[in-house]
Amino acid sequence: MSTQAEAIALVEAVETDIRGLMDSHLERREHWYAHDIVPWELGRNFRDEPWSPDQATLSPEVRTALVLNLLTEDNLPYYHAQFQVFFSGDSPLNDWSRLWTAEDGQHAIAIRNYLLTSRNCDPNLLEDDRVATVRNGWVGDMDTAVDLFNYTAAQELATRISHRNAGAKADCEVAREVMNRVAADENHHFIFYRGVVTAMLQQAHDMTLESMAKVMGGFEMPGTGIPQFRRRAVEMAKLGVYNVRIHLESVVAPLLRYWKVDSLTGLTSVGAKAQEHLMTLQDDLTLQAEKFEARLAKRKLRLA
Repeated sequence: MSTQAEAIALVEAVETDIRGLMDSHLERREHWYAHDIVPWELGRNFRDEPWSPDQATLSPEVRTALVLNLLTEDNLPYYHAQFQVFFSGDSPLNDWSRLWTAEDGQHAIAIRNYLLTSRNCDPNLLEDDRVATVRNGWVGDMDTAVDLFNYTAAQELATRISHRNAGAKADCEVAREVMNRVAADENHHFIFYRGVVTAMLQQAHDMTLESMAKVMGGFEMPGTGIPQFRRRAVEMAKLGVYNVRIHLESVVAPLLRYWKVDSLTGLTSVGAKAQEHLMTLQDDLTLQAEKFEARLAKRKLRLA
């Protein structure tokens, strides 16, 4: 794997591209206000009227998806901290990380306020899970700055899809609007990170591909510190919000096509090995998806 010094040098070599991507983001993203969407007229005092499951208007599966997506957003301090590991104060990426953090912070505000006003969550449990999530923390498996951008490109795309699908599964127009707004923001962030990786690929195929193979081969959403994360993630997978098939067809395959990974030439042995690994990864994910779908089909037959 490339050294940290080499990775930082590569990022510095594409700083012009980074500044351009930031300018494009500011021009493209539409600013919005969560308080304009949240149904405040539904809000009641939980002390006077304690929460009970029968007050919820969404299915338990959809509520699980919304809460898990919210708790993932609550881990924002740890995502922000990743930038501080790699970049000095005068880097344009510190300007970006502050902007990104400000925009991402709105996501948790919007989702939490919707869930509380609509009574689609246990407010005490939600707060306990938020505290546990932040106390558990999250540290990504990123050794270099190049890893950081390969990870965030995939993660922001995955998060966009998860948010949008969770909203689409909800039988509530307000929930759909909240999650569509959040998903649109995630898409703008994804475009930025994908653009940085594109610029790095043009400068250093081998280093970027080696990092990409490592990151995509071991990719996990940044929620492993969330209480009962695995159980909740399985529920989301069964619901069709986010699962291996979606990860393959909506994240991995589109990114590899966009970057034309299969047709890159002039690679060293390191780059060629990474290229081969990335193309094989799709076959591995296909097998995983088929196994999950077969188990799910058998379960449905048993319950029929």
